[in-house]
Parts: sequence; structure tokens; C-alpha cells
Amino acid sequence: MKTAIIHDWLVVYNGAEKVLEEVLKIYPDADLFSTVEYLDAKDRKFIMNKKVNTTFIQKLPFSKSKYRNYLPLMPLAIEQLDLSQYDLVISSSYAVAKGVITGPDQIHISYVHSPIRYAWDLQHQYLKEARMDKGLKGLITRFILHQVRNWDYRTANGVDFFMSNSDFIGRRIWKVYRRESETIYPPVDVSGFTYHEKKEDFYLTASRMVPYKKIDTIVEAFSLMPDKKLIVIGEGPDFKKIKAKAGANVTLLGYQSFDVLKDHMQRAKGFLFAAEEDFGITPLEAQACGTPVIAFGKGGSRETVRGYNESVNPTGLFFNEQTPQSIKSAVDRFENLSINPKHCREHALKFSPERFRSEFKDFVDHCTIEFRENNTKQRKSSFKTFSISQVE
Repeated sequence: MKTAIIHDWLVVYNGAEKVLEEVLKIYPDADLFSTVEYLDAKDRKFIMNKKVNTTFIQKLPFSKSKYRNYLPLMPLAIEQLDLSQYDLVISSSYAVAKGVITGPDQIHISYVHSPIRYAWDLQHQYLKEARMDKGLKGLITRFILHQVRNWDYRTANGVDFFMSNSDFIGRRIWKVYRRESETIYPPVDVSGFTYHEKKEDFYLTASRMVPYKKIDTIVEAFSLMPDKKLIVIGEGPDFKKIKAKAGANVTLLGYQSFDVLKDHMQRAKGFLFAAEEDFGITPLEAQACGTPVIAFGKGGSRETVRGYNESVNPTGLFFNEQTPQSIKSAVDRFENLSINPKHCREHALKFSPERFRSEFKDFVDHCTIEFRENNTKQRKSSFKTFSISQVE
């Protein structure tokens, strides 16, 4: 089958791009499409240095740095990609990729990282964080997002089969599209995070410093626990604000190399994770090192961490509110628990890239067979209807 793979935009190498990398390993001969492509030469390895077929947005002014500002044009842009020559179309979508146009004899399977977050249930949160919840600019933005929602819902009908990256996102897909989906967890490079049983007396959190990651909340929690040490790895627009809140027991290391991050993950007694993520790869990377996770008990974390007193062989515990007090209470409870590092490692191994590729290919093969069988039934049904009408 001639195959096309569509990704929203190719500018960095993050979680969604790691999924794309594994999909390309399954279908190495597939052609690759995206709204824009601005990968550095060193980052193009994960797409096998393939040529990327892009949209007209690639040629618009400042699209390299301001591509997100062209969101109002992206639905139009993605619909201009001519995929009529392909038998199988796979979209990797957290924005507009699933909106490509396909015909009745083409099968379109979409791996959804999330329906467009800032257009659906997280709209109000994003507008507040971007300070666009008031005034004329806010009104215009809300109208644009309204139009995007209409388009996003309509184009769900063009997808034959959905995959979700977690049950949590599966529920969001059902909520906004009223479509069933198959959960296939993203690949986690557990082999890159080696097991380390001996732990030291400090906690760790690592993330890009943006509001929804709640790194500031974790730092504030440790200001209530001056006897406990926290190390923070990561950078971002909130770095200065978070640094101002850090007490003497909190060390901010900024951006660090992979080796430094892995070393801290291996030695930390616990990993803090306060975001409500669709899936959340970092907690699994910590568990691959044998490090238990203290996580916010909502979203993808519920599927990637086995909570204490909630499952056999726990790998961490949850807190119920994104507040310093709730995190402090969880850390205090954690101090009195005994979680086996080996159980953390064993759990993380279930999310390997090999498992992802196997499940992904099996699902696509199954959908392809079902699609062909349904098309055959529809043709026979149409023929019978035509024959009866001719007799009449």
C-alpha cells in the first residue's frame, strides 16, 4: 500500500515527534507531509532525512518563528495537500493533521495526541495564561477558536479509525468527536534510562518552565519543607519567576544535557510531577531509572504511575490538588512508604518503543482488513439496491 504520513508541524524533536519517529520505522517508504518544516540538520535524523512536503504556510513571512500565529490558516493549508495517490493515510495529530482530505477508497487512520487543547476544554486556561481573555484581542481569539472547533469537529468524519495516546485522551476524543478510539501508549526510550537502585536524599523535577507544568507550585511546596532538598532541571519563560520563589533548599540547574538529567533521575529518591498531561513521558523515564513518582492524580499520570494502596507493586503515589499544601502532604506520606525501585523499572519497560511499533502495526493491519471488508459490503449492497430499482 502506498502510504502517506502527516504531522502537524516539524520544528522540534519532542514527544509527538518521538511517536512519528517510530511510525516512520514501521513505514520507512512512506512519504512525509507537514504544514511547515524547520528542523535543524542534526534533528532530521529522526525523520530519516526524508523530504517533507509542506503547505503554503512554509512560504509565509516569519513562519519559521511565528508558525503558530498562522493557526487560522492551517485548516485551509492542510486541506490543500494532495493525497489522492495514496492508499493509506496516517495522521499524527494534536492540531490540524487529521483534517487532510481523503477519498472513499483511501483509509485514513489518525493517531491523536489530543484534540486541539486550546480550542476545546483547555481554552479558558490557555487564554488566561496568554493574557488574551479580555478585550478586543481576546474577542477575536475566541471567535477564531470557535471557527477552529467547528472545523475540527467536522473533519473528524473524514477519519476512518482513531488511535489515542492514553485512555484519558480517548475520553476527550469521545467527548468532542463522539468517536471510539484505540489506546496505544506512546513509545518511551526506557533503554536510555538505566536502572539505579541506590537513592540519595533529594527530590527531582524536570520540565520546560511554562505555566501548566506547575513547577512553581512544586517549588512553593518545598518552601514549606525546608528540611527537604529539591533539584529542578529545565528552562523556559517562567524560569525567573520560579527562581524568585526558590528557597535555600531548592536548586535550579536550568537546561542540562541528557546525561546530567539521567544521572539525577537515577539518584533521586522521588520524582515530582504536577502537570495534568495527556500522557506524560518524563514520569516513565524516572521509573525506568527505578525512581518512584509523586504525581498529580489526573490525566495521563493515572495510567503511567501505579499509585500506592491502589494497585499491586506500586510505583508512586498521587496528590489530588495542584497546590503547595497538597504536594507537601504527598511528600510527607511518601517519606513513610517503601516502594521497590525494581517495580518501577518493570512497569516502565511495558512502554518500550518495540511494544509501540508492534501494537501500532497490528492495529493498522486490522483496520485495513476491516476497511476493505466494509467497502466490499457497501458495494454489494449498492449493487443490490440498483438491481431492485431497475426491476421495479
